[in-house]
Amino acid sequence: MLVSKILVIDDEEWLREMIRLALEQQGYEVIEASDSDEGAAKARELLPDLILCDVNMNKSGDGYATLSKLRENATTAAIPFILMTGLADSAGMRHGMELGADDYLPKPFKVDELYATVNARLRKVQTVRDEAEKKLSLLRSQISLMLPHEMRTPLNGIISNAEMLAESAGSLDPKLIAEMSREICQSGQRLERLIENFLIYAQLELIGTDVQNIAALRSARTNRTADLVRAAATVQAETVGRSNDLVLELTDVPLALAEDYLKKIVTELVQNALKFSDPRTSVCVRLAAAGDEIEFSVRDCGRGFSTEQIRRIGTYMQFERKMQDEQGFGLGLAIAKKLVEVHGGALTVESSGGEGSTVTIKLPKV
Repeated sequence: MLVSKILVIDDEEWLREMIRLALEQQGYEVIEASDSDEGAAKARELLPDLILCDVNMNKSGDGYATLSKLRENATTAAIPFILMTGLADSAGMRHGMELGADDYLPKPFKVDELYATVNARLRKVQTVRDEAEKKLSLLRSQISLMLPHEMRTPLNGIISNAEMLAESAGSLDPKLIAEMSREICQSGQRLERLIENFLIYAQLELIGTDVQNIAALRSARTNRTADLVRAAATVQAETVGRSNDLVLELTDVPLALAEDYLKKIVTELVQNALKFSDPRTSVCVRLAAAGDEIEFSVRDCGRGFSTEQIRRIGTYMQFERKMQDEQGFGLGLAIAKKLVEVHGGALTVESSGGEGSTVTIKLPKV
């Protein structure tokens, strides 16, 4: 069993020793530092599981400076940080929380209070880790079950056509050879997209459990959004010969979203709308500001989704797979939903069977 490592930063040697002895009796490994600089250096080098830090080291509020340094560093930003202070006034506590402190331990404290605070914080950390591991385990299970099955269809198209070309190319009509080659190419592209989507979804599941990664994602910006949305939607419509069905109502509004992710969202939603609606029916793509949010929507006149199908968005289940028998199984829509959620937004679907559907995304304004 791994021993939790705790860093104690305080300029009073007797207090550090008292805390060290008390925590070692509980089986913890304790590291000591006497000031802000030493504490920050040891935190970056040793990456403790928890930090206990005095607020008023050298009577100058160095505890806040230590906290600020560590929260700005990517390797130490997520380490739980408990401030110890004899001046636990509301203004000071609020300032510490704004800087990213996880808890306060008022001085003087009893050993039992020390144990309770430390144990509670480490239990919370372990709970988060367990939840992340559970998600990762579920993700592994889903991928191991679904990926081989979903890969089979495009692989069959590649293998069967390639075998025929290898065995009978000399006797085949050139037009048939060209058609088989196109089928191989199309199957390869479907396979590439399938693998790409699985990898993206797996990445997003892991990112969703890490506060630092989420913060990094939300710091990205896309300014020329209308051009990007227009280009991505047009490519999808041209691919299936439905350029005349595409209706674009776009306002150039900046988004706190990387260009690649915005393109992915547009691609998946427009592709779904085209796939599940008939030619010569409209697919309307809108982008505009709406109050304190940016709203992006895709509306089609297709078969629509049932309430149960909408509820299943986010799982590895194709909508009406047996009935429709089409490539894709809802993972693209799940990816769009996950991307929007990790950026602080929401994805909703309004639909009823046979009457079309509207997928709406709302994201915070930049």
